[in-house]
Amino acid sequence: MKVWRFKDKRTLARAAAERAAELLRSAIAARGSARIIAATGASQLEFLGELVRQPGVDWRKVEMFHLDEYIGLPVTHPASFRKYLLERLIRPAGIERYHLLEGDAPDPAAVAREIGHRLNEAPVDLAFVGIGENGHLAFNDPPADFETDEPYLIVNLDEACRRQQVGEGWFPSLDQVPRQAISMSIRQILTASTILCIVPDLRKAEAVERCLEGPISPMAPASALRWHRDVTLYLDHDSASRLHHTPIADH
Repeated sequence: MKVWRFKDKRTLARAAAERAAELLRSAIAARGSARIIAATGASQLEFLGELVRQPGVDWRKVEMFHLDEYIGLPVTHPASFRKYLLERLIRPAGIERYHLLEGDAPDPAAVAREIGHRLNEAPVDLAFVGIGENGHLAFNDPPADFETDEPYLIVNLDEACRRQQVGEGWFPSLDQVPRQAISMSIRQILTASTILCIVPDLRKAEAVERCLEGPISPMAPASALRWHRDVTLYLDHDSASRLHHTPIADH
């Protein structure tokens, strides 16, 4: 794992977007297309804003999957991850091939199986992920399932995860945050050829410390990224502030 530290979240976002665009251009040049997994949430806002402005990416040749979605939440809800991706990535970039998780469908488990089948039709070139305040990766809250090979799971959201959503302003109160979601599994995320993990802000510092300097454990779900052969973690000074033993490259 490569760990890069930047002076602020804007510089971090620009560097991550430039690297992502480089990888996308390379994949398209080599194979004629690229397959990506995209994260959502407050930590990804600046990154996606920079990404859609990168030159030379033929987004018509990019196929997109996303990490997770709340169960029972309509696409019109301000916190819907489908709405988030449509407004911040799919439409601005002009992505024509995308697969959204309909968490408000009558049978979310069937949605998970169908999108999982499409996801496994070919390798994924690039995954964009973040780390939650509780250390979660996608919506795999602790203790995460490190064993399942299912591409998507129906998961229960713990209180720390749900409180983060309120703290970020997506919901006005805890009782309005759904208790379940469809989430890409840990093992599925790790099948991506390259992973860019974008984690700004002081509120993520404790989780970053636990996931990088503690044991690899289901209690720190994003620690599983340390198993992957090609991960770059993008931190700012705040999110890196509790690291003491991790080799860090400053940019």
